[in-house]
Amino acid sequence: MILTVAGFKGGVGKTTTAVHLAAYLNESGPALLVDGDPNRSASAWGRRGSLPFRIVDERQAARYAREYEHIVIDTKARPEPEDLEALSDGCDLLVIPTTPDALSLDALMLTLDDLEQLGAGSYRVLLTIVPPRPSHDAADAREALQGRNVPLFETEIPRLVAFQKAALAGVPVAQAQDPRAGVAWQSYLEAGKEITG
Repeated sequence: MILTVAGFKGGVGKTTTAVHLAAYLNESGPALLVDGDPNRSASAWGRRGSLPFRIVDERQAARYAREYEHIVIDTKARPEPEDLEALSDGCDLLVIPTTPDALSLDALMLTLDDLEQLGAGSYRVLLTIVPPRPSHDAADAREALQGRNVPLFETEIPRLVAFQKAALAGVPVAQAQDPRAGVAWQSYLEAGKEITG
């Protein structure tokens, strides 16, 4: 399976999503994370600790890809329409994380317009960094996106400090030293199950 994770605004959990979907897929067969973000955030995450899958620079991807059952591609933020076309064509599913705030949703809507113009059908939006109740941001965002018939994950990724601790330690969130680490990992497990059925 080839998954591409693309974000159209900074700070929406793109690399966190790529890392955790790779960790999920790695449980069913060897996974490779291709770091195509110029910031190399996924590579830095891996260097700080130990991730259960291999991370390679996008320039090395062709060499290693055939050795892996699953490939997750972490892309640069704000891809151009032509990049978007190549990204959506070159994978089984384009995963688009977004936070449920107005600015992120505005950026997302522009991207969805581009995807519709390109005729890209294999994408799904993942609500990330979802604030806890009593905030209604996620419910409001879900309603707005469903009103446009946007394909959405049922699962939402909560806003938890455990994810930052995992990135600093260089491990998947399941191994982070945080009391909510299990809750954080469960959210990506559920998202992964939605992908693999």
